[in-house]
Amino acid sequence: MEEMNQEVSEIKELSVGDIVKGKVVKVEEKHALVDIGYKVEGIVPISELSPLRIETAKDVVQEGDELDLQVKKLEDEEVVLSKKAVMAERAWENLQEKFDNNEVFEATVKDVVKGGLVVDVGVRGFIPASLVETHYVEDFADYQDKPLTLKIVELDKDQNRIILSHRAVLEDEALKKKQEILDRLEEGQEIEGTVQRITDFGVFVDIGGLDGLVHISQLAHTHVEKASEVVTEGDTIQVKVLSVDKENERVSLSHKATLPGPWDNIEEKISPNDILEGTVKRLVSFGAFVEVLPGVEGLVHISQIAAEHIGTPGEVLEVGQKVEVKVLDVNESEKRISLSIKELQGQKQQEEIKQYENDEDQSGFQLGDMIGNKLDKYKN
Repeated sequence: MEEMNQEVSEIKELSVGDIVKGKVVKVEEKHALVDIGYKVEGIVPISELSPLRIETAKDVVQEGDELDLQVKKLEDEEVVLSKKAVMAERAWENLQEKFDNNEVFEATVKDVVKGGLVVDVGVRGFIPASLVETHYVEDFADYQDKPLTLKIVELDKDQNRIILSHRAVLEDEALKKKQEILDRLEEGQEIEGTVQRITDFGVFVDIGGLDGLVHISQLAHTHVEKASEVVTEGDTIQVKVLSVDKENERVSLSHKATLPGPWDNIEEKISPNDILEGTVKRLVSFGAFVEVLPGVEGLVHISQIAAEHIGTPGEVLEVGQKVEVKVLDVNESEKRISLSIKELQGQKQQEEIKQYENDEDQSGFQLGDMIGNKLDKYKN
């Protein structure tokens, strides 16, 4: 009896704003009835059940649920209660703590609206479209009911304003990842990366959250006019770390350094006495450099350019000219090939002379055959 009298006494002192416990006894479409131990059951309108838009009361409560509620209106025959108000008060305290600590937390997208996303964080939180991802999103339909990691970027209880950002979380993660990569990168390392962007001066390659630059001169062993001739965006390539500037977050890379050099195993590709076609690349006072394979140049010494004496290679050759050369010597360790044009000319002359002599012999034989019988006639 004493306990019952105490409860009645407490209920008589019930005031607007009080927090009470109640048990859901009935759920209608637009409200729920709750037993709070008062002389009449309390009513929780659908608008006071959730900070978010709901279609029916059953979307958020069921019979038998025990709720913490705030008294919004108190009359002899009617007690109006709010679940939303209690949730909001507790949510604001919790949100303020998260905001002060720059905390990352998870919330589920409850609605896709014009300009962004709505989430339930105890109160209605809003993620503007520009703060959802680090990239542009055309359609947010796929975000419905999707959990997102978030940070609070603006909190104003008086204005009931909570602005959240998933983008800020992604940017922080990317920054952390970038720093981790910078800390472990060392010159000489060979790693795999993805071509992100092609420019006139080279290629930016993502090496796991950090972009490094492969200068156009480091793309291939041969001269490259345009980087797009060698790689395309999205390609996965091997790169070697040339230098790391941790302070300015700059990394220089080389793709060329991971590729077999044009001189590697050159003695298996070219041998002395081979006849090759090449292109004159450079003329110097002592001879001409001729490219015989991509990235491989051999020297035709001035004494090996022509049979007759010449003063400068330019008297006979010009840059870009196609020439046939004979290989005199190959030295892979010193990356040196000696070539001759003169020997080919001499060889060609010998072949022409030999051919001429063969033709002469053949002609003489044919003449004898033709007149031999006639001469015999005069002998008789």
